[in-house]
Amino acid sequence: MTLEAIGFALIIMTVILLIGKWIRLKVPLFQRLFLPSSIIGGFFALLVGPEVLGRILTATTDNEAMAYGLFTEDMFDVWAELPGLLINVVFACLFIGFAIPRLQEVWKTGGPQVALGYTISWAQYVVGILLAVTVLTPVFNLDPAVGALIEISFVGGHGTAAGLGDTFEAIGFAEGQDLALGLATIGILSGVIIGIILINWAARKGITSTLAHPDDLSVDQKTGIVQKDNRESAGELTTSPISIEPLAFHAGLVGLAIFIGYLILEFFVWLEDVTWGAAYDLYLFEYVPLFPIAMIGGIIIQIVISKVDKSEIVDGATISRIQGLALDILIVSAMATLSLQVIGDNIIPFVILAVAGVVLNVVMFIYLAPRMIPSYWFERGMGDLGQSTGVAATGIMLMQIVDPENRTPALKAFGYKQILFEPMVGGGLVTAASIPFILQFGPIPVLIGMSLLMIAFWLLGVLYFGKNKEE
Repeated sequence: MTLEAIGFALIIMTVILLIGKWIRLKVPLFQRLFLPSSIIGGFFALLVGPEVLGRILTATTDNEAMAYGLFTEDMFDVWAELPGLLINVVFACLFIGFAIPRLQEVWKTGGPQVALGYTISWAQYVVGILLAVTVLTPVFNLDPAVGALIEISFVGGHGTAAGLGDTFEAIGFAEGQDLALGLATIGILSGVIIGIILINWAARKGITSTLAHPDDLSVDQKTGIVQKDNRESAGELTTSPISIEPLAFHAGLVGLAIFIGYLILEFFVWLEDVTWGAAYDLYLFEYVPLFPIAMIGGIIIQIVISKVDKSEIVDGATISRIQGLALDILIVSAMATLSLQVIGDNIIPFVILAVAGVVLNVVMFIYLAPRMIPSYWFERGMGDLGQSTGVAATGIMLMQIVDPENRTPALKAFGYKQILFEPMVGGGLVTAASIPFILQFGPIPVLIGMSLLMIAFWLLGVLYFGKNKEE
């Protein structure tokens, strides 16, 4: 494959993003559902690509030249590799440029969210693995790793599902990635739709006085275009372009974080190979992807920055723009290369996992949020509902609808939660290691471990945070 083909594939990817934005502006339903332009663009690429248009043209014209629809084989070869690369950028950016508060403050303010978020995540593993060992593996002959798909897809989202592609292939369960991407789509749609339904329910019941009715949302929120008077800077020029372009400087920090993560991962792969791996034939790190370790690299860089950066030349807003670009392209490429054939071949297991995940998240939100979060439970719990079904961005969006003026500690608590939450689940270390653990130890020991964790965080949330009225 030539460098020209790679460059052209990336150009077309950016054009698809623009098409997704244009479709969102023209379709009010997509605005009401708050669907990101990247997902809309990804669906568009899926429809006009090999899985839909390509199959139709091949079947009706016998013209193999149109097998990839409006695209080419080279484009899809490039797009298929992008998610696994860009997920490292997304996670490396999580903590760079953002002050890490004291652990005591994080625990006091974000603790209820931590307990609720972990309880839901562990429960997703428990339900998923139970389904795997009772139905999905014995009846449909799917790999036991299918039990991890609910958490990977619903909390991790499209980025995590796409980033674990190499891990799925390494264990011989390549179809797991397509199932995970499909479930991630169900997750984000259910998170938005059910979230809006619950918000309307709360408005009618008078559960909160801060609630903004969805019909009263601003033009900015509906269209996704910030009006001129409301615009904020996308980043500060913390370095002179004469010396180094600020964007290039911050991109260098992200690259350094990924490189540090790579060195850490390679060290543990080597250590495993010469110690417990060779002695007990127990290998875990060779299946762990780079992105959660890249996040650790980002944390290391941020710790160093906080000690030596007296001029404050690292700008969090610029890092966020790099992260956002990587995530948008990641989602489009993952959706565009989604295999509908795999989902169709496993439609019953797919539906079982999707229904189980949605029902579990909604029931746990309604039952546990008011018991774990003693004040502003609906506003604060909305963030956890959104994150447990459609990644953190969905949670933030729902909280902005419920509490647009930030009159409650919901957004702050949700942000603090991520410090103790993201490194482990939702694409963190546990998410990445769950498949290798199921492979090495079997689903039953992992099920027992996840059940114990779920019970522990459930009790922590209900008996400790839920009883603390000072929260």
